[in-house]
Amino acid sequence: MEKLSVSTTNKEIIQLALPISVALFIPQANFFTNNIFMGMLGQRELGVSGITGVFYLILSMIGYGLSCGVQIQMARRAGEENKRGISETFMNGAMLSLMFALGLMVLTLWLVPLLFGFSLNDSENFSMSVGFMYTRVWGLPFLLIAQLFSSFYISIGRSKLLIYGSLVATVLNITFDYLLIFGKLGFPAMGFKGAALSSVISEIFYCATMITIFFAHRLHWEYNIFKHINFDFKYSTQTLKVSAPLIVQFMFSIGGWLIFFFFIEHLGQQSLAASQMLRSIFGIVGVGTWALATTCNTMVSNVIGQGKPRHVLSLVWKISKLSFIYASIVCLLMLLFSGQFLSLYSNDTSLIAFTIPSLRVIVVATLVMSVSTVAFNAVVGTGNTLVNLTMEITCVGLYLVYCYFVIHLWHSELYLCWGSEFVYWTSLFIGSVFYLRSGKWRGKMI
Repeated sequence: MEKLSVSTTNKEIIQLALPISVALFIPQANFFTNNIFMGMLGQRELGVSGITGVFYLILSMIGYGLSCGVQIQMARRAGEENKRGISETFMNGAMLSLMFALGLMVLTLWLVPLLFGFSLNDSENFSMSVGFMYTRVWGLPFLLIAQLFSSFYISIGRSKLLIYGSLVATVLNITFDYLLIFGKLGFPAMGFKGAALSSVISEIFYCATMITIFFAHRLHWEYNIFKHINFDFKYSTQTLKVSAPLIVQFMFSIGGWLIFFFFIEHLGQQSLAASQMLRSIFGIVGVGTWALATTCNTMVSNVIGQGKPRHVLSLVWKISKLSFIYASIVCLLMLLFSGQFLSLYSNDTSLIAFTIPSLRVIVVATLVMSVSTVAFNAVVGTGNTLVNLTMEITCVGLYLVYCYFVIHLWHSELYLCWGSEFVYWTSLFIGSVFYLRSGKWRGKMI
């Protein structure tokens, strides 16, 4: 029988994290390419894609919060070598994911005109944003199901399977971006809306690929999922108990970023376009760090499931060191070649020169993020998600206070605006370390 428990060696950490890194890098490469295409259309399209991108990220992170809660439970069952528990948790998670997706679609179609109408100063920005979201939201059910399958593969230690779905989605997204944005090979030139439609197409195939992999590897027989297709109120309640604080946490986290972009939009088109470039860079630089953080989440839950909570702190320390080393290397390269990298987004030399000081701030903030996000995900892995929620609300609150004064009231230089990242990640690191060292997570049952 396949062993589901994990060890805490550097080798096993890297073996689990590396496929996750690849799976995360592939969509980031797609995001990067999409921003290059938007930059070719103009500064307005590049800037507005930042607002719509962050809003859709909130929706996807609500789904991710649900799947993360399911993942924590499945990883705990894996540590206990309990395949039936994994199957029951997974199937109820699938049903909940579909319910969440449909509810989010209805809410988005109603909320978007109200939210963007209230928040955006430029009427053309408003019109483009609403039109984009009305198309983009139809990919949400497929994305949430694909996220759930990713969580399943990670929890059973088969993270390599994530790569295939990400690769299919990215290749299709880049291809259809090119065809639909610019009208190539007989396709209509849809411009900004073409990016939305290509994303929906890629998410449909992403979901189909993840499901195909599941059946191709005969995991439906190994975990006997067809015996658990009925909705189980007990498992669903437990999943929501673990996931709800994570969902609210991600809403606060990404919601703070959306407010940041609303504030930046008031500073003008150049600041908005520059910030979208910076957001893309932040994603690319953070790929390895987020992969190690996801690994930390799963391994902490698995180790606790094995009855070895004494190994948790040393595990977190090992993963934090690996994350910091990775971030240091990438950040050094980004500092040395900042101008060349930004020129990939735009050939506007004034925009590039305007962005470079803020890029340097982002690079240094990434070093703080490299350790704080690992520590925070260790707290997630303990299963005490109410603690995560409390930390997130506190940190986002501090972040928004900074943004309100520095951006909204003082209209500061853009590099000072992006200093908000230091406020968020530093406070998150302090709270996570304090909780982990307190030992209050020991004995938490999920």
